[in-house]
Amino acid sequence: MDPHHLRLLRELGERGSVAAVARALHITPSAVSQQLNTLQRSARVPLTERSGRRLVLTEAGRALAAAAVEVMTALDRASRAVGDHLDDPAAPVSVAAFHSAGLTWFAPLIARLAATGGPPVRCCDEDVAHAGFPRLVGDYDLVLAHRLAHSPPWPVGRLTVVPLIHEPLYVAMSVDHPLAGRERLTAAAVSAFPWISVHEGFPLEGVLTAIAAAAGRPLDVAHRINEFTVAASVVASGAALALLPGRTTVPDPRLALRPLADLPAGRHIDVLTRPETLHRASVRTVLNVLREIAGQATGVKRAGAAGVGAAGWPGPGGKAGRGGRGRG
Repeated sequence: MDPHHLRLLRELGERGSVAAVARALHITPSAVSQQLNTLQRSARVPLTERSGRRLVLTEAGRALAAAAVEVMTALDRASRAVGDHLDDPAAPVSVAAFHSAGLTWFAPLIARLAATGGPPVRCCDEDVAHAGFPRLVGDYDLVLAHRLAHSPPWPVGRLTVVPLIHEPLYVAMSVDHPLAGRERLTAAAVSAFPWISVHEGFPLEGVLTAIAAAAGRPLDVAHRINEFTVAASVVASGAALALLPGRTTVPDPRLALRPLADLPAGRHIDVLTRPETLHRASVRTVLNVLREIAGQATGVKRAGAAGVGAAGWPGPGGKAGRGGRGRG
């Protein structure tokens, strides 16, 4: 039974005529009659009858009208509960992120929300392939996802996508590596050394494929490591090269990061969520804080003074900081 039809039946019992119901609800008497007829077809016994020129409720109709009061009360209570849930600024918010994003933003997000009296946040790291990120919105309120420029777009028909940052990807090597003395590299130069790749299906694999194509020969993939901190430790030992992100990699004096001159690489970091999730005030608060933190990070230099990055790190404009061997 349609709750609107039940309301019409209740109004008829209380107001006494179809015309009075029509005036109260600002609809035509014929519309009231049609909807009451629709309700009647769902009942096994007559709900209304004629009393002179007026339409009145039968005993069954009065019983259903009394039940309609309970239905209206329950629906109003449910509506208020939904409203309270949406408007509650302190409702917990769950956030998922791939490893490097979690490493970079989870701690400042938690600290900023705690300092400003924001909603409690529940953080979780998720290591999934590109195609797996959209499915996570069913389990988390906000999902930090990454994709390359040429990767398939997110399914915006069933997701809301909020761009966060565009992050450059650099070739990482030990500061003692033969290529560390160069400010910019080429695909041909880096293809001569062993590489660390991510697992198949993960976003950065496509960049390595592009490097191999530009160099005209396959790369020697010696290791497959998804976690950037683990990959960085292997790179620091001098065992191989790897791609590392320029803004979410923890500065390490053992590493040098260099851009590719002939194959600029980068990734988009976006926040994915279900459209209805953003109706919640607490979720919007957390999203706004995430955007603030990410925006501040894009304008902060890694370390050092006068535009020089941390040891071996590209400074402004993607150039390596100047200094001794390994600093460009």
